[in-house]
Amino acid sequence: MKKKFILAALVVTLGSTAGTVSTQDVLTGDTRLACEAILCLSSGTRPRECTPSLSRYFSISYRKLSDTIRGRLNFLKLCPVANQTPEMQSLVSAISRGAGRCDAASMNSTLVMWRGSYDDGTTYISNQMPDYCAAYTGHAYTDFSSSGTLPRYVGTPERGGYWVEARGYDHALAEYSERIRREDEERRRQSWLN
Repeated sequence: MKKKFILAALVVTLGSTAGTVSTQDVLTGDTRLACEAILCLSSGTRPRECTPSLSRYFSISYRKLSDTIRGRLNFLKLCPVANQTPEMQSLVSAISRGAGRCDAASMNSTLVMWRGSYDDGTTYISNQMPDYCAAYTGHAYTDFSSSGTLPRYVGTPERGGYWVEARGYDHALAEYSERIRREDEERRRQSWLN
């Protein structure tokens, strides 16, 4: 509830900023898209109206990740409210670092770890959300936890756990549990044979 109130305050702030200019000076172009992107990326649910601003935001891409993050941050800073308060500055910074990198697919590909020796080891997917994702999804001005859109981890790293989108968690957990049950059953069968 608190986060919904904060998002509403953000909308009011954006509206009041736009309301102080004459009708000829209404936010347009990249300035408007930057403000819309801040609103759209502050929530885990994204309506169709977010498509133009999110397309513009995610089109900012460079060879180096650090350059992409900097470019996206500079784009978001085009919004007049982006620097109004320390909280808004930290939101814009968190969005630029986390948006597009904290979904289940991204975390499953970037959180792959190696356990064991060089010749004999295995990979697994860490169940620890990266700091930049925690800063983004847990920011006071975002609404991921209460909207039920925060990616969730299924299982344990040692047994092939992985990240899924919140809406698919129950199904993924059931599949994972069934796989673990079959693996345990096979291990027990093999131990009886030996």
